Amino acid sequence: MEIIRTVKEISTLTSEARKQGKSVGLVPTMGALHAGHISLVERARAENDIVVVSVFVNPTQFNNPTDLATYPRTEEADCRLLETAGVDYAFIPSVEEMYPEKDERVFDLGQVAEVMEGPMRPGHFNGVAQVVSKLFYYTHPTRAYFGEKDFQQIAVIRRMVELEGIDVEIVDCPIKRADNGLALSSRNVRLTEAQRSTAPGIYKTLKESVKLRSEKTLNEVKQYVIDSINSMPEMEVEYYEIVHPLTMQPIKEWSDIEGCSPVGCITVYCGDVRLIDNIKYND
Repeated sequence: MEIIRTVKEISTLTSEARKQGKSVGLVPTMGALHAGHISLVERARAENDIVVVSVFVNPTQFNNPTDLATYPRTEEADCRLLETAGVDYAFIPSVEEMYPEKDERVFDLGQVAEVMEGPMRPGHFNGVAQVVSKLFYYTHPTRAYFGEKDFQQIAVIRRMVELEGIDVEIVDCPIKRADNGLALSSRNVRLTEAQRSTAPGIYKTLKESVKLRSEKTLNEVKQYVIDSINSMPEMEVEYYEIVHPLTMQPIKEWSDIEGCSPVGCITVYCGDVRLIDNIKYND
């Protein structure tokens, strides 16, 4: 595995590969890698000739300076994991390399960015669109891989790709969970031992709520989830919405969707650690 730190070098390597008819799989990450990231790498490895993983904590998507400052950075350990997973290039640029000048672009992301994370984290999705578009331009991927834990983010990236006319296949991959059901996240390292025993209650509650679909209204199911999680130690629901999986718009009745499954998207503060998760309400 080669570690690449400049835009020029990664762009040259990947454009040459594409000219040779090779496919390039990109896994964008912010580092602090775990088994969830590696599952994306394995999927990319199985489907492409060349695999690139970017490791970059993108400042433009953080609306909370404390969150940016405390975001875990573990480059050495990340590189060991990536080498073991068979990555060809680890692209690890500096902030100055990615943003030699301020990125003033504002993307018209539309309704998919106007709900849930949108109002809770102003500017977050525009920052995501900025950095992911740069990564696509620099690494020339055939396919790019994203985990479904960030369900709304995938919809935003699809919208950005449409706006920019970028020829890339967006591949969404299932959530990777710990044995206790907690969705794997780089932020989990900040949980205390007590919080680690409580946080799996998020997914447990979501799973229980799916069983209630046939007997309760949508609003009753939402309230069950919120009340159940809020009753757990150190847990506070920031929002829980049941949405259309393509538009991200909240629905009011189960019958509002035909032909696809509603998705319940949740954000919970466990102490001061912000955790996100989602579940599909399959018919």
